[in-house]
Amino acid sequence: MTVPTWLGRTAAAVTLTSAALASSPGAAVAEPSPAQTRARLVKLNERADQVVERFNQATETYKKAKRKYDALDAELGRKDASAGALREDVVRVAVGDYQLGPFRGWERFAGQGDPEAIMGGMASLQEIAEARAAKVRAYEAATKELRDRRDDAKRALAEAEAARDKVRDEQAKIEKLIAEQTKLLRGLGTFKTGNPNSPGIPYTGPASGSARTALRFAFAQVGKPYRYGGTGPGSYDCSGLTQAAWRAAGIQLPRTTWTQWSWGANRRVPLDRLQPGDLLFSKGLGHMGMYAGNGKMVHAPQTGDVIKVVNLDDYWRNRLAGAIRP
Repeated sequence: MTVPTWLGRTAAAVTLTSAALASSPGAAVAEPSPAQTRARLVKLNERADQVVERFNQATETYKKAKRKYDALDAELGRKDASAGALREDVVRVAVGDYQLGPFRGWERFAGQGDPEAIMGGMASLQEIAEARAAKVRAYEAATKELRDRRDDAKRALAEAEAARDKVRDEQAKIEKLIAEQTKLLRGLGTFKTGNPNSPGIPYTGPASGSARTALRFAFAQVGKPYRYGGTGPGSYDCSGLTQAAWRAAGIQLPRTTWTQWSWGANRRVPLDRLQPGDLLFSKGLGHMGMYAGNGKMVHAPQTGDVIKVVNLDDYWRNRLAGAIRP
């Protein structure tokens, strides 16, 4: 079939126009501006904060369940040894009863003719029978407790394994988020590796007592890298830093941001009455830091950054959910 001349010219024009558009710089997808990249990074960091806290919580759940299982397993070993000794006693009793009969020998006392001797002998036999029965009862009780504790250990192990799987799932999500964060930070030229051996900076703020001890510790970590799940000494995440700082002051905080917030339910203070050393929590409880006084906060921010001291400007104050005084 012959194509009309006008149709051929139209098709050629469309083809040339499409090619021109495809090769035009304006047709390419525009690269995001630095401001857009930073905005995306903020959202990514918020997501990462939540996932890291889930990871930390799952890790703590696993550790707790594993400790419970290990304790029960060790107890099982001790009880199994005890039950084994009782088992040997019961076996000896059973063998003796089989060979001699359970009450063999009472006829000897009956043949003595002396009523007192007969009664004394019968009493001895009764004591032997009661001792044997007590051994059997002790063995039965021990084996029942052993079975119960073994079931407890099995449940504890199942809990630990489920928690371990949860940790792995959250860790996979974190690694993906870290890759995205790292790419964006490197694109902005702001990725920081940090120094695990950083000597930090001195604390010269207004804190006193245990709060000063905690803040001196936190400031001594400035410059060290943020690392999810980090509890020191070379790197920390946000709750790992606050826990370590207050531990240096003699106060034991729970491990995660969520549990520290729950722990301090009766220790919360208004944000307009902050004192140095108070714990500061972000909305959603994905992040936290420590108030240093003079409008400043020390914290371990996120992937690609280091422990630092920042001003509590409008950005940070608008993100805060509350504060706790250890």
